[in-house]
Amino acid sequence: MALDGLVLHAVVHELKACIGGRINKIHQHSENEILLHIRAQGQNLKLLLSANPTYPRIHFTEQQFMNPMDAPMFCMLLRKHCENGVIEAIEQMDMERMIHLHIRQRDELGDISLKTIIIEIMGRHSNIILIDSNSGTILDGIHHVTPAISSYRIVMPGSTYTAPPAQHKLNPLHVSSSEFREAFSSEHWEAPGTRELPKLTLEQEIEASFAPPVERKPDKLDQRLVAAFSGLSPLAAKEIIYRSGQPAHLIVGEADIAALWEAFSGIMGQIREHKYEPNIVEDERSGKPYFAMTALTHIQGTVTHYATAGECLESFYGNKAERDTVKQRVSDLIRFLQNEKNKNVKKLEKLQETLQEAKGADQYRILGELLTASLHQVRKGDKELITINYYDEEQADVRIPLDPQLSPSQNAQRFYKKYTKMKSSMTIVEEQMTQTRQEILYVSSLLQQLDAASLQDIEEIRDELAEQGYVKDRRKKQRKKKKQDKPKLSCFTSREGILIYVGKNNTQNEYLTNRLASASDTWLHTKDIPGSHVVIRSDSYSDETLLEAAQLAAYFSQAKASSQVPVDYTLIRHVHKPNGAKPGFVIYVNQKTLYVTPDEQQIKQMTTN
Repeated sequence: MALDGLVLHAVVHELKACIGGRINKIHQHSENEILLHIRAQGQNLKLLLSANPTYPRIHFTEQQFMNPMDAPMFCMLLRKHCENGVIEAIEQMDMERMIHLHIRQRDELGDISLKTIIIEIMGRHSNIILIDSNSGTILDGIHHVTPAISSYRIVMPGSTYTAPPAQHKLNPLHVSSSEFREAFSSEHWEAPGTRELPKLTLEQEIEASFAPPVERKPDKLDQRLVAAFSGLSPLAAKEIIYRSGQPAHLIVGEADIAALWEAFSGIMGQIREHKYEPNIVEDERSGKPYFAMTALTHIQGTVTHYATAGECLESFYGNKAERDTVKQRVSDLIRFLQNEKNKNVKKLEKLQETLQEAKGADQYRILGELLTASLHQVRKGDKELITINYYDEEQADVRIPLDPQLSPSQNAQRFYKKYTKMKSSMTIVEEQMTQTRQEILYVSSLLQQLDAASLQDIEEIRDELAEQGYVKDRRKKQRKKKKQDKPKLSCFTSREGILIYVGKNNTQNEYLTNRLASASDTWLHTKDIPGSHVVIRSDSYSDETLLEAAQLAAYFSQAKASSQVPVDYTLIRHVHKPNGAKPGFVIYVNQKTLYVTPDEQQIKQMTTN
């Protein structure tokens, strides 16, 4: 669901902790998102500003983001005007989805300059805009709106900032009982669907984006609430109606309005007093998750409570936004690797056909020997020889085709050469088949790694493909610098406090197995299934820890969605990498196998470091 004004009211209340804080660093890790590193009230805070068209938001975050080597232009501009600046105020405009960050900074001449970062959360029209606070001039925006797109509202450097069109709705936090009743009077309400809707201009579409989409059915209470009060989403409206005990149809009686007002004022009173209940509810019927800053009593399902609004939003949006970004970044790699896999699968089929043909080489040796034994019966110019097959138990006749232009001995040599060539090709074909199978296994392992990759993992996989010669290495100098850093491994803590390391790509697997792990550690991997290397960093542990490590090995493998996944485990001293093997490929002995079914909830409950 989209952020509404009530949720942002709670977020802005939390962001007050930034006031008086100094912006130490500014990063732009994607084309839609800005990360501010703030030192305030003796603590380091990270504030995420996102104009993602699917997941726009603003909140404190604990996530780690990978920054590009070269900062985008908008990021450089923010650094120039806002880095080392002090946040003087943070405000929400009425109850709309617009937040202003007012920043005071000294410019190059030492003069005080005032800037404002405006975060507009409007779905696909979301934006982050930097303006000069005194003149209202736009310095730049993360997304540009040119005159060709909109004549009403231009977002370009040098233009004067124009706020989105006003909604002309009542502020739900300040409305009185009489104003509430007035909003529901029939003369102030035109039921949706009673007239033909005009085609929206871009400005009207932007205006409409501030209010979450409403189902256009006449005489619905949630429609009336959303249309009358700013900052209310259909979800919040449905919660108010449910608490009032009223049906969702048109109100006709004074008692109905009184009951609705009681529920409405109760929720708004909590919001005014900043008594929030951040939670995510997963609807037991549809499985769809919803979040809110108040209890969602009208939805039956599993409820997860959070200490802050930021934690709630990060839990709801964080993985979704990252997975979408990852999908965009890996789409070209997945397509390339799928083509490589398909190419090698076809190559293997052709090699198998060649091998089947080569297995018939002995018949050419037999024909050569029979012809050699019968040379006295053949003359140059003969087209065939019919003779007894001494290799046949029934001693049946065999017809041997001859080349009339060759002598009898030359015909015999022709069969021997063909036999020798086919026998030699069998060895070569078998070697090629082994290499092709290894290639398919390697590519399959990369596809599995991309399926669960983070942004950092993707870059390591790209570097690996460049090193192996699959793709052009366009960042040779940068990659050499990066290679000096140790790969960042995922580390889990078992219930008995033992560290379990997981490598999520071949770079991490190589480092974990061949460098980090000691000889007495236990190594795990799914049996004959592409997956992660897992290491238990201890020579003494319980069966429970072993099962937890096996769960991790199964979960971070191609068999993630399967049951009874076989997982091999052995001491690290029994694991070796053959000379010339592909990255991440090892052989091992003295292994034992256990069977586990991956449980995502259990994995999430394990502590990560």
